[in-house]
Amino acid sequence: MASKALLFPLAALLLVSTKVSSYEQEEKLEIPVKAPPAPVQTPTPAPSAEVLSPPYEPPAPPPVKVPSPPYEPPVMAPSLPYEPTAPTPPTQPPTPPYIPQNPTPAPPATTPPYKPPSRTFPPVITKKDCIPLCGPRCKLRSRTKLCLRACIRCCYKCKCVPPGTYGNREMCGKCYTEMKTRYNKPKCP
Repeated sequence: MASKALLFPLAALLLVSTKVSSYEQEEKLEIPVKAPPAPVQTPTPAPSAEVLSPPYEPPAPPPVKVPSPPYEPPVMAPSLPYEPTAPTPPTQPPTPPYIPQNPTPAPPATTPPYKPPSRTFPPVITKKDCIPLCGPRCKLRSRTKLCLRACIRCCYKCKCVPPGTYGNREMCGKCYTEMKTRYNKPKCP
């Protein structure tokens, strides 16, 4: 470590001494340069006292306008004595073409599609009877327990649960379809 500390000052001393010695050996050379010759000035002639003006030309005469001939009305051919024309009889508008009236055919009698008889559910007496009916009705809902609670309440009150997982509420009558929540939404699923 001590050798490194000594090495730095020695390197600095060597650098400074070589610079100083190089300044002493510098040779100063001067090369003589010839000065450029002075430009030759030619005297400019003094302006003459007389100022020449352009020669005077009289203005061109205005163009002569030929007067136009006086207006003559066009010559009309002699007309024949006035003869009133016979009045034309009034024309009637053309009648529309005859279109035969076809009696519109009566629509075919439609019969309602055949509905297979729905299976009858067992009579509802207690709340325990509603559980097997409401289970399939609520199995596809995201909140199954909430649906089951509402379905069992409607089943016990209306004594009916519609078939399927959704819809068909009208099969259980007014009691099931008209039961609403406080916010006027259908209560029964």
